[in-house]
Amino acid sequence: MGSVHYSEVVSSMREQGVFNIEDNGHSERSQWVLDSPNPPPLWKKLFNSVKDTIFPNGNNFCFSPSKNKTCHGYVVSFLQNLFPILSWLRNYKASKFKDDLLAGLTLASLSIPQSIGYANLAKLDPEYGLYTSVIPPLIYAMMGSSREIAIGPVAVVSLLLSSLVQKVEDPVANPHAYRNFVFTVTFFAGIFQTAFGVFRLGFLVDFLSHAALVGFMAGAAIIIGLQQLKGLLGITHFTTKTDAVSVLTSVYKSLHHQITSAEKWCPLNFVLGCSFLIFLLITRFLGRRNKKLFWLPAISPLLSVVLSTLIVYLSKADKHGVNIIKHVKGGLNPSSAHLLEFHGQHVGQAAKIGLICAIIALTEAIAVGRSFASIKGYHLDGNKEMLSMGFMNIAGSLSSCYVATGSFSRTAVNFSAGCQTAVSNIVMAITVIVSLELFTRLLYYTPVAILASIILSALPGLIDISEACYIWKVDKLDFLACLGAFLGVLFASVEIGLIVAVTISFAKILIQAIRPGIEVLGRVPRTEAFCDVTQYPMAISTPGIIVIRISSGSLCFANANFVRERILKWVSEDEDLKESTKGRIQAVILDMTNLMNVDTSGILALEELHKRLLSRGVELAMVNPRWLVIHKLKLAHVVDKIGKQWIFLTVGEAVDACISYKFSSA
Repeated sequence: MGSVHYSEVVSSMREQGVFNIEDNGHSERSQWVLDSPNPPPLWKKLFNSVKDTIFPNGNNFCFSPSKNKTCHGYVVSFLQNLFPILSWLRNYKASKFKDDLLAGLTLASLSIPQSIGYANLAKLDPEYGLYTSVIPPLIYAMMGSSREIAIGPVAVVSLLLSSLVQKVEDPVANPHAYRNFVFTVTFFAGIFQTAFGVFRLGFLVDFLSHAALVGFMAGAAIIIGLQQLKGLLGITHFTTKTDAVSVLTSVYKSLHHQITSAEKWCPLNFVLGCSFLIFLLITRFLGRRNKKLFWLPAISPLLSVVLSTLIVYLSKADKHGVNIIKHVKGGLNPSSAHLLEFHGQHVGQAAKIGLICAIIALTEAIAVGRSFASIKGYHLDGNKEMLSMGFMNIAGSLSSCYVATGSFSRTAVNFSAGCQTAVSNIVMAITVIVSLELFTRLLYYTPVAILASIILSALPGLIDISEACYIWKVDKLDFLACLGAFLGVLFASVEIGLIVAVTISFAKILIQAIRPGIEVLGRVPRTEAFCDVTQYPMAISTPGIIVIRISSGSLCFANANFVRERILKWVSEDEDLKESTKGRIQAVILDMTNLMNVDTSGILALEELHKRLLSRGVELAMVNPRWLVIHKLKLAHVVDKIGKQWIFLTVGEAVDACISYKFSSA
């Protein structure tokens, strides 16, 4: 009789939404979860993203003259954010300029020969490499946030351009169309980089993971090195393919043809190139062993160019088969705005190649910038970097430049030379301008083999074996992405290597999304913390209650069914272990703290889970659903179906409430 009376009371309490769990404090905190404001709509998020990029300090446009800050103040704030040079130039001192002047001149001595070599790698005339070391560094110095990064052409992007663009335009048969297409690709790369910065889409760059980038860089370095065999050996006939097998086959066939045919092969190219390559590697080794000799590997490429040019000129080696650069066009960057191609059948391909180059260039530049910023102890703004890179490449495409980014080797030289600010980039650009105006005619007799040796000497820095070993030790799946990118670039093509790397990275994300971590929690003794019972065996589970944490950022179509079935399986297994109803499962608590979002599939899975648990006489409680999650659950009326009394702020409160319910229903 008493039992019947008690069940009637419990039934009455169920109708009223109370079970002894309506402790005033618990109810109030649960209400905080339920009454959280609605999240902002998508358009507002997009607007705020753009606003935060333009006004990072919370400033906004001035609509009323009654505000404390005038429109002039907002304009100044906007300009200082867009052009950081306006902020730090006011406190710039002569002592800093002395350091920047030395660093800039040292940087120019390395940049000039490397730029010519990288232009050759990109299958462009030498002057375009020099042009790329003028306008982009000047733009970056005004807009960039890194103090040490050195801007200009780099080996990987040059290889990427030559391997992808030559599939559209032949650099030998139609060099002008090839050049114009490269400028168009550079323009699109700048547009994409700017968009990434304005709309805070930096996460797109992260799809090329660190591990994939290590493998890609190593593979690209080997391919770049093999490409230099053409200049180092003085080969005239060479393949347009970039994979290792094709390049080595082409080298063998070309050498065999030149040796056996009437077309004589000149070994002087190889002797000259190898001699200066040994010199460059020795200076690189000495510079690494003794930090005071940082200037030696920086100035050695320019010294190699000067000495080799003098040797060829005085010995007339060009008459004996030594290949030389010949004409290098001098003068300032000519306008190339009229050369951009926005009509025709290849615009889509230009945009695609531009997107690939934009991501690779940004990934390399931000990695280089952040590594040196961490050494100096300041923060590098990724979105601002994307914005500055985008603007400099857009400006570069209009002034005869191809895709520029931050170079690791030149940045290391800039850092070692003691640069203080981005003024070192300005000094370097001015030095290159002077060289374009006065010294380009002196490069006529520069041997092509020297350019190859300069590029080869810079490649060891792109191969990081110790980092690959570290990746293998820490994460085998990451190493698979590293190895896939390396082998893809080495034996297929640069494009295939990128696709393999991104595919493996996506597969890793997909596996983690489809099979998220689902943990059973228990209370750690003498604390209020609830932790995974597998990781913390001392954690105590509450009889009759299962506390489950979903360790996933999203409950979505990819994993909703898996989560639901896994929870139901645990409930079934636990019930099978109990012989009496006294110890059976009476409540399941979902800790949703880690869950940032839920889609319609996830909502349906939660509704189905609730129905099937109720059919077993098991209650479902939710703990701390995040802002967007609780908003969607309220819109879908899931909260009403589960009951507002089963929404809690903490796991501890949910467990206490379920214990009260358990005793009340006993």
